[in-house]
Amino acid sequence: MRAVLQEVYGPPGVVRVADVPEPTPADDEVLLDVRTVSLNGSDRENLAGRPLYSRVAGLRRPRNPVPGSDVAGVVVAAGPAVTGFAPGDEVFGELPGYRGGLAERVATSPRTLAIKPPDLSFVVAASIPQAGCIAWRALQGVSAGDHVLVNGAGGAGGAFAVGLARHLGAEVTAVDLARKVEHLRRLGADHTVAADEDDWAAHRDRYDRVVDLAAHRAPWRVHRALRRGGRYLMVGGRADLLLTMPTLGALIGRARGRRVGVLVAPQSASDLAEATALVTSGAVVPVIDAVFGLEEAPAAFARLAAGENRGKVVVEVR
Repeated sequence: MRAVLQEVYGPPGVVRVADVPEPTPADDEVLLDVRTVSLNGSDRENLAGRPLYSRVAGLRRPRNPVPGSDVAGVVVAAGPAVTGFAPGDEVFGELPGYRGGLAERVATSPRTLAIKPPDLSFVVAASIPQAGCIAWRALQGVSAGDHVLVNGAGGAGGAFAVGLARHLGAEVTAVDLARKVEHLRRLGADHTVAADEDDWAAHRDRYDRVVDLAAHRAPWRVHRALRRGGRYLMVGGRADLLLTMPTLGALIGRARGRRVGVLVAPQSASDLAEATALVTSGAVVPVIDAVFGLEEAPAAFARLAAGENRGKVVVEVR
């Protein structure tokens, strides 16, 4: 079968497509015929091996050379210990370990999978798991009238966060590079900030919730943008901030009546169900930037790595 291989960390040029053996599912696994895979910010980090936490799946090189975690496909076989899934089921979800999806077939635990709603295409279904679950977790407790800022809103996961915040009745500020400002407006953001021209952290006492998909500001800076009682959540960004946000950031925030920390978003079938319900009801509309074929996967990674995508980059495997 054909699969995308990333055997070392580096630029998009390290990605290639090759023939590999077809996997055999264990007793507690299903074998998926993969139809589509969407790429996330985590895939960009896992490609480069930066920040350092992206090397949790292999310090010197990826233990699993096949990238990709957000998949949609069809079950072709199920181990004897599997319940709830059977051959022929159309499913989608996030693969445990965040790798292995960019192949014609993958053997995986079904615990993070769900039955694909029949009215969702494979392309749209694959775009939901990571972005949808992060947004669902990050915006818990937001209510009408709150002012929400999403940093990195123009990338793979930002559209879902902006859309959900709008659905909840919040006033939304979306932040990304100046060349993406028009895209941010199309997402429905009430306000936009060009990150290369303005610093949202200098907006004193303005936001009730900050969802930071690309964190690079120190904790003693980000808390100033929050209103009293507001909350800052780091989702991705510099590795050193993963240590300082939940420690020093939490102490500074608590002293000033604000909450500063890191979002914990475990892979969860129940969270996926909540996020998917928002899509099927029309409350949130996933944004697809581009669809590439499997043999074009290196180009898909190049677009993601360059930060040119406005929404989800999807690889159509079949």
